[in-house]
Amino acid sequence: MKKILFTFFLCTSAVIFSQTIPRDTMKVETVASDSTMLNKIPETSIVETIEKANAPAKVVVTKLNPTKAGLYSAVFPGLGQFYNKKYWKIPVVWGAVGAGVGIAVWNQNQYKKYREYYIAKLNGTPNEFVDQRPYLDKIALGNAQDRSKRQRDYAIAITGLIYILNIVDAVVDSHLYEGRRDPDLTFTPAVIYDDFGNNPPKTGLSLNFKF
Repeated sequence: MKKILFTFFLCTSAVIFSQTIPRDTMKVETVASDSTMLNKIPETSIVETIEKANAPAKVVVTKLNPTKAGLYSAVFPGLGQFYNKKYWKIPVVWGAVGAGVGIAVWNQNQYKKYREYYIAKLNGTPNEFVDQRPYLDKIALGNAQDRSKRQRDYAIAITGLIYILNIVDAVVDSHLYEGRRDPDLTFTPAVIYDDFGNNPPKTGLSLNFKF
């Protein structure tokens, strides 16, 4: 009888525990793979995004017209430098051209005076300057006249050369204006240090080129 009850109890327990449903559940979510996500994004959009991220910052460069700069300087010296925004060159150009013109005008006046004295000495006509300086002969007055004329011609030639250089400077400066504004090319003062510390720092120029 005991064996029968034990067997009955064992079978009943097995049936009860086999019908128990576990409370813990597992939720499985489907995650799209990387390849699936890439397939949804257009290839051109990916390339454009990468190029925008790696592209350098845009620099707006103002371009100047060399022909216009040359014409401005030809019409009025220094005006081309003003167009190129090189304002410090304007007084230099004016000073050089003004000095050349002033020297030429002064020597022209001297030439006229000595020419008058020379003609008066040759013709024997009365002249206050010649009469007060009887020791001045025709040769001395002729040499003074020639010297004044020669210095006048030199001054005119030098002034013309300065005028031409003023035009050339304006044209070349306008050509190089874009290069000076290029952020990838810089030429600036710099302090040069000795890596080993044996020599004191020195001032110099630094040329940097980025590519």
